[in-house]
Amino acid sequence: MKILHTSDWHLGRNLYTKKRYEEFTLFLNWLTDVIESEDIDLLLISGDIFDTTIPSHYSQMLYYQFLYRVSTTNCQAVVITGGNHDSPTFLDAPKALLETLNVYVVGSMREDVAQEVITFYDDSHTPKAIICAVPYLRDKDIRTVESGETIDDKDKKLISGIKDHYEKVCAIASLRQTEYLSSFNAKVPIIAMGHLFSTGGVVTDGDGMRDLYVGSLGSVHEDIFPTCIDYLALGHLHSAQKVGSKEHYRYSGSPIPMGFGEAKQQKKVLLISFDNTTPNINEYSVPLFQRLERLKGTLEEIQTAVDELITQNSDAWLEIELSEHTRAQEAKIALEEQVEKSKLHIIRIKDIHFIDSVLLSAYKNETLDDVDEYEVFERLLAAYEIENEEKKELIDSYKEILFAIQNEDTLKE
Repeated sequence: MKILHTSDWHLGRNLYTKKRYEEFTLFLNWLTDVIESEDIDLLLISGDIFDTTIPSHYSQMLYYQFLYRVSTTNCQAVVITGGNHDSPTFLDAPKALLETLNVYVVGSMREDVAQEVITFYDDSHTPKAIICAVPYLRDKDIRTVESGETIDDKDKKLISGIKDHYEKVCAIASLRQTEYLSSFNAKVPIIAMGHLFSTGGVVTDGDGMRDLYVGSLGSVHEDIFPTCIDYLALGHLHSAQKVGSKEHYRYSGSPIPMGFGEAKQQKKVLLISFDNTTPNINEYSVPLFQRLERLKGTLEEIQTAVDELITQNSDAWLEIELSEHTRAQEAKIALEEQVEKSKLHIIRIKDIHFIDSVLLSAYKNETLDDVDEYEVFERLLAAYEIENEEKKELIDSYKEILFAIQNEDTLKE
């Protein structure tokens, strides 16, 4: 059985004010071609299919059109698990209908964990793979709240809940594996899915996880996963990478750069086949559908770099960071005039010197695009001269609040 592992599509995500539906369309068309050309049997999508819990009509159209096209190929099945950006309610709603297309959705943790274990068979009804389709495990699903808990207490209980859930799901998978070995004289591989943050995982500027998860709730070590797992197909981190020392524990990463911090990454999907239960893992490079360029320097240096891109007939989207104090509006006018007759598009201009020289965003030239929710909070702490000891506790509490917001399913009644 040939398996394709992908995740973190974030359909509907904008790059600042720029919509990216053309990129998503090109990616999904390319992925369909790969499924056909590589004769993929099983497609795994490990969460964050959409960027928001209430996806746009266009995003939904891309999603359902893709699933229908896959159903017309030789791909036997698709397994989709929910991510923290997805609404479990929205993903699960058409579950029964999608199963008629051999698309199996697990948007949220099931009370009966056996429902997260799916066996796939070949045409002769011989079992070929056991999938532990574990979605993003939300705090409220796996942790009981007690008064007087510290951040460390909550973190330990959350990690313990994740570990316990994987042990329960994998125990069922292991029993099936034993039954199949007895009945079919073949050891069927166990493939687990997940959407979580692993300790030591590589994050990038602008991916929305650097501040929230590093040193905070929900970071798990590779050792929490049961040893029976033959391949672990993870989502959540946008850079393709292995988990710790485990070659067969993998993040596929996002298929397109989600921000300028990911612009230089080679995006990938992962193709897995098995020799008995030993996985053979091949990285399949995703084409670049829209070039992104982050230009840093003085106005003169940036104008030189822009001239070079124009000479190359580039159609890149540009994020510009001015390293010297320059009036942003004047620089914007000069640069917009420079690219006016080219294919380049300036998405953002940021005056680094100005931002570093002020505390609050009430000054001219700075907008909310120049700061994120963490920086705003830290500036407020500094403005009110909060002591370092108290500051750490407040930052931890603030991160916990944001973590809880991300865990909320806004469509659930």
